[in-house]
Amino acid sequence: MIETMSQRTIADILIVEDDPAQIRLYSKALRGYRLTCVANGTAALVQIEKEIPDLILLDHVLAGGERGTDFLPRLKDAAAHVPIIVISGTLDIKGRLGALQGSRSAHYVLEKPVDVHELKATVQRALDECGLDEAVRALRSLERAEKIEHNEPERRFTERLARQNELLKRLRGAAEKPNITHLAAEFNVSRKTILRDLHDLIQRGQLDESVYPEWKAPED
Repeated sequence: MIETMSQRTIADILIVEDDPAQIRLYSKALRGYRLTCVANGTAALVQIEKEIPDLILLDHVLAGGERGTDFLPRLKDAAAHVPIIVISGTLDIKGRLGALQGSRSAHYVLEKPVDVHELKATVQRALDECGLDEAVRALRSLERAEKIEHNEPERRFTERLARQNELLKRLRGAAEKPNITHLAAEFNVSRKTILRDLHDLIQRGQLDESVYPEWKAPED
């Protein structure tokens, strides 16, 4: 396993790839992200047991004769909310369509040789629109279908998840310390609620503690 990171990371990306040249390309293209690299799907499943990433880049032809798309169902079972980008130079149209179909599918498929600008844009789009953002939309849809009231615990959980997801997108890699008062006013919650959100995000490893060094001492 290879791991690289910047001083303040934007997000955690698990790269499932056995080609050193491709890993070097990803390391240059995705500076600012925390990259963890493993050689095949078996190692990826082991790594997810240790730490769930924000996104997975999954090559199709892997070490040990493994095929990345064969691992899609197991990767999605292990981390259902994590977006997956399949990268391959060997998948035909039928294979690419197969990788994008079903409940345990990838979100995107990119062809090799990988265009760096397309890779960056796709990673950013996946982080912004898939993953937790997608989970929040699904939960809100279920709430409407089930007619769940605003004050019920399920609704409060969704609102907290939505708020923390928005904070996460704004504060990853941010150069300035967040203004707690402004955020509380914007989300129409107390300062204490925002501080608890930051505490949760940092404690879970989703935000670097340098974003808000006082996270261990939330306001009374």
